[in-house]
Amino acid sequence: MLIFVGKRLVYMVLTMFAISLILFLVMEINGEAVARRVLGPFTSAEQIQAWLEANGYLRPWYVRYVEWLGNVLSGDFGQSIRFRGPVADVLWPRLGNTAILAGVTFAIMVPLALTLGVLAGMREGSKTDRSITVASVITTSIPEFASAVLLTVLFTTWLGWLPGTSAMSDGWNPLELILPVMVLVLYGFGYIARMTRASMAEVMQQLYIRTAILKGLPYRTVIMRHALRNAMIAPFTVIMLQINWLLSGVIVVEVAFAYKGFGSLILEAALNQDVYLLEAATMVAVLVAVSTQVLADVGYTLLNPRIRFK
Repeated sequence: MLIFVGKRLVYMVLTMFAISLILFLVMEINGEAVARRVLGPFTSAEQIQAWLEANGYLRPWYVRYVEWLGNVLSGDFGQSIRFRGPVADVLWPRLGNTAILAGVTFAIMVPLALTLGVLAGMREGSKTDRSITVASVITTSIPEFASAVLLTVLFTTWLGWLPGTSAMSDGWNPLELILPVMVLVLYGFGYIARMTRASMAEVMQQLYIRTAILKGLPYRTVIMRHALRNAMIAPFTVIMLQINWLLSGVIVVEVAFAYKGFGSLILEAALNQDVYLLEAATMVAVLVAVSTQVLADVGYTLLNPRIRFK
């Protein structure tokens, strides 16, 4: 097991290294383009040349890459063009805000989806199964921006129960998290529920499950000890993918509710051509993606020890 985990960590490091090299070449190989983004479109050629010399852009690209990589590993991402300050001062608070939003969403969405998926899979073809399947299809078919508008109109305009934005301008307010979390849960739980339902229905047809039932084992014991563990292998993949989506794929929800998170920060950086902020956000997103993939691979072996990656 330790050897397996070690190999996955090596792959993770190699992947991060390869992506960092590609990112650097795409974003900073053209020093003049970087200078124009930093200094502005009306900068003279003399000013650009002076900036390139002062910031070391006249050196070979591989020398600059090694220096850039060292700075990234130490947490120094440079100066933000949009916010006129260190990238780290902007990045980490925004990342923390999205972590709060994602954590609350994850804590609600995953248990709800797994419970509904298991119930549907246990009663394949029943009214319960059909109702859960239809609800899952409907919720996942509605894009986030549409459900955000519908829920805002319902709970803010008509009922007046919840605030329509989540900017936290008056300090931390848990009520302002309710609408964004509702939108994310409604959109995301259906994928997990449907995958769990399909996996559970398949497991319930296996011979060892039927044998356990015919031997007189309590139905709850059959489900909890024999069926559920094997049924969780496929949904586990979808659950781990949801972490990546909740980190950088919530741009629409964060913008819709004016939530100051990681997703809206990526949009601001892209609109303002903030090179250094985009580089930092990309590296963080990739780190989370490869980390969750390693956790998924390890989780497979825990759920089913027969599974081994070579």
